[in-house]
Amino acid sequence: MLDCIVIGAGQAGLAVGYYLRKKGLEFVLLDAESGPGAAWRHTWPSLTLFSNATSSNLPGWPMPHYEGFPPASHVIDYFARYEQRYELPIRRPVTVDEVTHDGAYFHVYAGEEKLTSRTVVAATGTWSAPFIPYYPGNFGGRQWHSAFYPGPADFAESTVAVVGAANSGAQIAAELLLSGVETTWYTRSS
Repeated sequence: MLDCIVIGAGQAGLAVGYYLRKKGLEFVLLDAESGPGAAWRHTWPSLTLFSNATSSNLPGWPMPHYEGFPPASHVIDYFARYEQRYELPIRRPVTVDEVTHDGAYFHVYAGEEKLTSRTVVAATGTWSAPFIPYYPGNFGGRQWHSAFYPGPADFAESTVAVVGAANSGAQIAAELLLSGVETTWYTRSS
């Protein structure tokens, strides 16, 4: 019987693990990845944090300094060192198939294994299930989600519309423009 099962070991899961460890609770983090870094293991080559290292800390231990905006490799290294520093009980690769509740306890099913806990925290993020909207009508081009963006080389000699004003959209639009790709960036507001 565990006090908590955390599903996902990205920044949210690691932060939860830190506080569970600090309280002396019995817990486990289940992560589908083969190693530390969560979604950062699958990003496009030029992706960086949109803030500096001092603004991107996990609880208890600052991210090591990086001049400018840290790349994925810096974030992955920080996550790996953080896991070791706090001896977080992470099991990977583990894919959770189902979570049930019997009125008293949670039951987490992962393949042939069943774990029981008083609480469950879902910290899986959205990277592994990106939302790709349907647009009516005919479109002769290719629709990409930022989760699958390969970098600007695949868009050479193309006309590209980047939709979305969040960090990924801003970084992709800037990279395409700076690479000479004809790009229009669409956002809801100016």
